[in-house]
Amino acid sequence: MRPRAFGGLIAVGVVAADQAAKAAVLSRLTGNGTDSTALTPFLDLALRWNRGISFSLFAQNSAVGLALLLGLTLAATALLGWWLVRSRTNLAAAGLGAIIGGAIGNALDRIAHGAVVDYLDVHAFGRHFFVFNLADAAINIGVVLLVLDLAFGSRASDRREEPLSPPRAN
Repeated sequence: MRPRAFGGLIAVGVVAADQAAKAAVLSRLTGNGTDSTALTPFLDLALRWNRGISFSLFAQNSAVGLALLLGLTLAATALLGWWLVRSRTNLAAAGLGAIIGGAIGNALDRIAHGAVVDYLDVHAFGRHFFVFNLADAAINIGVVLLVLDLAFGSRASDRREEPLSPPRAN
């Protein structure tokens, strides 16, 4: 399978899994800030509405702000899609597909709800660090895969195979 097709399948899978998980959370939790279910000693299921970008930065409550965030997301996704089409390794394609799928999943939330549905609440020692969703996790995993491809992918092995000195003429 070509890397771009592989990355495309991953993107579609991430969007489908993300939207299914969010639909399940929305059917179970109210999002009033008090409704949560402990999954582990450090992870709760708790619905939160993220009106900004990562970690709720640049929160937008206006239609113009929402349109700007959607436009930025779509522009970045288009650039990542162009990179995916040009991708030569499955590792890079997997990373790009995960990032694209996560970005599309969160963009669909903004279109449908005006905010991103976050539901995984990480906490320890009485402190709550951040709330995220499957799309956010896919984006982070995608970045790690791109770094691994950069460090250990075919380009790195191509550099190691270059001769250290020019061949001798006889």
